[in-house]
Amino acid sequence: MIPSNYVGYFQTASQAAGALIGLLFVVVALRPGKIVGAHADPVARGLAASTFTGLVDAFFVSLLALIPGNNLGVGAAIMAVLSLYHTLRLHLGLRGVRHIVIFVASLLAYGFQLCIAVAFVLHPHDAGLVNDFTFVLIAAFGVALSRAWQLLQSGAVAADEGHAAGTSGDGTEP
Repeated sequence: MIPSNYVGYFQTASQAAGALIGLLFVVVALRPGKIVGAHADPVARGLAASTFTGLVDAFFVSLLALIPGNNLGVGAAIMAVLSLYHTLRLHLGLRGVRHIVIFVASLLAYGFQLCIAVAFVLHPHDAGLVNDFTFVLIAAFGVALSRAWQLLQSGAVAADEGHAAGTSGDGTEP
C-alpha cells in the first residue's frame, strides 16, 4: 500500500513519463526511416527502443502505485522482468563503451526494481520500500533520458544538412 504522502510523486512521475513517451513518438514520426524503417540505423533503433522501455517502465509502475489497495510489488515485478528482457535483447547487439555503461545501469535499475518488488509483495505495508521505488523510478528516467540524448547525438533525428544550410538537399537553392 502506498502512503498518501507519495501520491503526488507517483502522479507527477506518471505524467512526466507519459509526456516523454509522447515526445519520443513525435521524434520517431519525424524521422521514421532513420529510426524504425526497413533501412534504419540499428543503433538508432536500439536507442529509441531502450528509451521507450525505460519510460514505459516508469509510466506503468507509477500508474500501478496510484491504484488504491493495490499491491505495487506484483505489477512492478512484472514490469521489471519485461524491462530486463527487452534490455538484454536490445543491448546485446550494441557495441561501444557508452552502450556498456548504460546497459549496466539499465540492468542495475531493473534488477533493483525486481528485488524491491518481490520484497514489497512479501511486506506490502513497508513504507521504506515505497521510498526505494521512488529512487528506482529516478534511475529508470535517468537511463531513458541518457538513451534519448544518445539518440539525438547519433544524428538520426538531426535536421537534414541541406535543409539546415538553406539548400534543398541536392545542393541547389530551395
